[in-house]
Amino acid sequence: MAQYLVPPNDAKADIVPSAGPPGSEPSNPTVLPLDTLRKFQWTFLIRHPRRSIPSYYRCTVPPLDEMTGFYSFMPSEAGYVELRRLFDFLVKERVVDESNLMVVDADDLLDDPEGIIRAYCEHVGLDFTDNMLNWGEEDTLIAQEKFAKWTGFHEDALGSTSLKPRNKAHKKVITRESEEADWKAKFGEKGLKEIRECVDANVKDYEYLKKFAIRV
Repeated sequence: MAQYLVPPNDAKADIVPSAGPPGSEPSNPTVLPLDTLRKFQWTFLIRHPRRSIPSYYRCTVPPLDEMTGFYSFMPSEAGYVELRRLFDFLVKERVVDESNLMVVDADDLLDDPEGIIRAYCEHVGLDFTDNMLNWGEEDTLIAQEKFAKWTGFHEDALGSTSLKPRNKAHKKVITRESEEADWKAKFGEKGLKEIRECVDANVKDYEYLKKFAIRV
């Protein structure tokens, strides 16, 4: 989602009028003033492009596109380069440093939810509680309301009641050939080509951010 803070395709950023005078921070790659950016505890959630891009692509083709309202795949929505630019800017301006640098890899979180969330809580000064891994009907209703605009993108999460370590079967060796065969079977030749190009274009930025991910 970083592309909503940092304009994609290397477009010039400008502070939104409601937050400050346009053109007042020419070195700022975001649409928010630096003073506003300093008010947050930043957490960067990353996922390998070979998983995130096909997942997003699925939301832009039938039958799911009727639910999401996204009828075409836009590589600029990947957001990796924008996330890296945001990350580097926040580090450069010392908005984040080694004491509060929070990068979470989705694969690590799915493999060891409790370990990663405990480590995250320790870093940011929160008390870990079991309800961070388990939620009920009230929590689901709140989530459904918050994500109503994004119908179709979060259905699996909205239908869940807990976060448990995933089956280790996903750790089978994946080759370039095997993943391309999977993409072609699901999305056809055109889908395979678009996904491959987008994945390859974003791996470098993902791997850069991965170096800073929480370890347990």
